[in-house]
Amino acid sequence: MLTQQTPTGDLTTVVESALREFVAGFVTTLPDIIAGIAFLAVAAVLVKLVMAVVRFALRQGLADESPVYRQFIATVVFVFLAFGVGLSFLSVVGLDGIAASLGTATGFLALGVSYALSEMLADAVAGVYLLRDPDFNPGDTVDIGGTVGDVQAIELRKTRLDVDGDTVVRGNAEIEKQWTRKADPATQDGHGESGS
Repeated sequence: MLTQQTPTGDLTTVVESALREFVAGFVTTLPDIIAGIAFLAVAAVLVKLVMAVVRFALRQGLADESPVYRQFIATVVFVFLAFGVGLSFLSVVGLDGIAASLGTATGFLALGVSYALSEMLADAVAGVYLLRDPDFNPGDTVDIGGTVGDVQAIELRKTRLDVDGDTVVRGNAEIEKQWTRKADPATQDGHGESGS
């Protein structure tokens, strides 16, 4: 006579088998998980240390520069460090294929984003140049494509001008191409600057 298995018996067997496989897989990967956690702890300390050194070096080496410029450089360094730590973590826990794929995908994504944001990136790069330009400072009177005003603030992506009491905001890429500093009327007696 044939014995008939109940559906609950099959279900119990399947659950027990799945649980055994899960525990066996977990025990096998436990050393990789522990190594990954240890790696993240050490990497976090190292990234904080490197960022402290970078910020100190930027404060000392670029003391005359705008804080916006120094923060921009520090942020770029941090993003690269964090991305490197993330990819290394995936390799440490045994996910090398994912790390390689993620690195490649990120490269393509960065290319697409940079193309889509090319105007904004152009403003940011021009902003870095304007922030470093000793001839373009807050308080200067400048002519930008026919708009004459006093520079109020130079930011990473845009510059604010005071034009007859109104605030005019222009992208730095536009400004970088066509600005002229106007001579200060108080120094036009031949003893001061004549402008760019």
